[in-house]
Amino acid sequence: MKKNVIQEKSFDFSLSIIELFKKLKAENEFVISKQLLRSGTAIGANIEEATTGISRKDFIAKLSISSKEARETRYWLKLLKFSSLTEINVEKELYDIDEIIKKLTSIVKTSQLKSSNG
Repeated sequence: MKKNVIQEKSFDFSLSIIELFKKLKAENEFVISKQLLRSGTAIGANIEEATTGISRKDFIAKLSISSKEARETRYWLKLLKFSSLTEINVEKELYDIDEIIKKLTSIVKTSQLKSSNG
């Protein structure tokens, strides 16, 4: 079976977001942590759905949703980094989400080009 890098990266990222969520809950942070958990795990869920898309249009739509969730996740991570809400270091998660966003953007653009060319 062919290795799917974006599936693997998003799954690993979801696991790290779950761990971060647990740490935030332990610090009694419940609002942003829930938003982060929701958007951070939705990335991979939408990628999984995209892999079984019924058409190229469906594939692009699901990956576009995943890309939006990734950008939302980056927003929550930046809030954690720049606020005084927590002392937890989120640099690794910010790096990882930027890599995921780059990959998703590339895949969506390439798929859109292929779709418009035939």
